[in-house]
Amino acid sequence: MRPMGRFGGFLIAVSAGAALTVTGLAAATASASSTAGSAVGTAGQARAAAHRLPDFGNPDGHASVAPAGAAVNTSHPNRVIGAGTPASCTSAAVVKAVARGGVITFNCGPNPVTITMTATAKVVNTSHQVVLDGGGLVTLSGGGKRQILYMNTCDKKQKWTTSDCYDQQWPQLTVQNITLKNGNSQVRQTPSGQFGGGGGGALFALGGQLKVVNSRFLNNRCYKSGPDLGGAAIRALAQYRNRPVYITRDTFSGGRCSNGGALSSIGVSWVVTNSVMTNNRAIGFGANPAASGTAGGGSGGAIYTDGDKYKLKVVGTVIRNNRAREGGGAIFYVSNNNTGWVTIKNSTLHDNPSAVFWTRPYPGIYFHSAGHPRVVNSTIS
Repeated sequence: MRPMGRFGGFLIAVSAGAALTVTGLAAATASASSTAGSAVGTAGQARAAAHRLPDFGNPDGHASVAPAGAAVNTSHPNRVIGAGTPASCTSAAVVKAVARGGVITFNCGPNPVTITMTATAKVVNTSHQVVLDGGGLVTLSGGGKRQILYMNTCDKKQKWTTSDCYDQQWPQLTVQNITLKNGNSQVRQTPSGQFGGGGGGALFALGGQLKVVNSRFLNNRCYKSGPDLGGAAIRALAQYRNRPVYITRDTFSGGRCSNGGALSSIGVSWVVTNSVMTNNRAIGFGANPAASGTAGGGSGGAIYTDGDKYKLKVVGTVIRNNRAREGGGAIFYVSNNNTGWVTIKNSTLHDNPSAVFWTRPYPGIYFHSAGHPRVVNSTIS
């Protein structure tokens, strides 16, 4: 969808359900700067602060979380990766544990550890539950070379288990208390690919059910062009009975992809709660369908969604400083049959420029469906 229009550099607050407010953002920024200035007393501390990972999600987000979106109890794991040292926590051990399924935790020692993946960890479709819990200490890195996690109920190599692989209850994949960074999917969009193929630099999930809790996605990549290809961090497709993907208290930063610098889907509902999306980019060009002479893409700096009847709910979330080369610097939402809806509640969307098109009066949002987004107690500027 490539409508006419041009991003306008103005601040606007509109009312829908409850008044939008344009307050608090500048004060919060000043407070953060002041706190950082007082906390960093030496050059060594400054360097440490520069390398410190961001928080899991929005620390100021206090929206209630549905039970289906909450973390899984992992106090009695089926598998433990590692024997108490960083060296015992390997890519091969992660790949093996994910293939076997069940509740998976790590024992890599008391300090943060990064495991650089030498192969993609793939869920086998005979698993009912796969929970990957990093305990807040583990980072899985794709090394800028590969996708980190993969689930696809329609991939025969991972075993077909039902007659309708596009509407399959299992596996249920939960990723929690972990960081996924430098993932990279260079699969291109093709006419023969599932939903066009590609996307999901860190995590690709087709079929089953997915939720992500208390996790970070940093500097992930997927292919740079394609009209519907997307999701530098996560690409989700064909979720069971259109149950939503839950994104709960997660952080997405530094993602780059044709569309959807953080999240991307076709025909999938999302519930994004108490999360943060910053500095993500949709870098394709030509929109969807691709304009003549282009490869297409460039929409949804943070979130790119397309489909028919599906919903996007963003609650207690900050979406800031994301950019789209085409439309929807923060959010690109298209319901082709005008039956879908968007809800934005208790959230801040700030400085998310759309280079070509957006839907007035919502800077940073492109919305195509009946009516308007439902915006409650939120700032869009």
